[in-house]
Amino acid sequence: MKVNTRKEEIVKTAANLFKDKGFSAVTMRDLATAMGIKAASLYNHINSKQEILKIIIISLAENFTEGMQHILKSDNTSIEKLEQVVKLHVDITSKNTFEMASLNNDWMHLEEKLEYYLTLRSGYENDFRSIILEGVQRGEIRDVNVDVVLFSMLSTLRSLYLWIPKKEDLNPHELSDNLSNVLIHGINK
Repeated sequence: MKVNTRKEEIVKTAANLFKDKGFSAVTMRDLATAMGIKAASLYNHINSKQEILKIIIISLAENFTEGMQHILKSDNTSIEKLEQVVKLHVDITSKNTFEMASLNNDWMHLEEKLEYYLTLRSGYENDFRSIILEGVQRGEIRDVNVDVVLFSMLSTLRSLYLWIPKKEDLNPHELSDNLSNVLIHGINK
């Protein structure tokens, strides 16, 4: 996330704190201290910690959903679509590692937007599953348990936020290619 406004700076700083401490442990005072301002000043830009969490999680979930819809509309093979899904995860995660921690670890703290988030998440997983199933039906993918493939791929892709910050010389394009090679094509010689 490119920081342009004070509100975006607050959200970025909060995402970093949420990643380090967890949403529940972070206070608005912690956020103000990290920003070098008074807690009361935060409220000129943001209403609550809950609003910050909503901004982080919903925007990412909507980005994933939008990316998936674009992938589904393409005329690509199922394998190419899966490669695009991997690229989507690498692109979003490499630009939003702190925010991805909130998406993965703090989503259950969403209040009025929890149902909306769960609908987006379920739809995304169903779309991902449909690409794999289509690949099996077309003979592009071995006839294996589709849910196992989905779980294996999503587990890896959802945990990228833990691994990416440790790679200073990360090239997202190379990472997408390498992940696709392993996750989609396997490790057999």
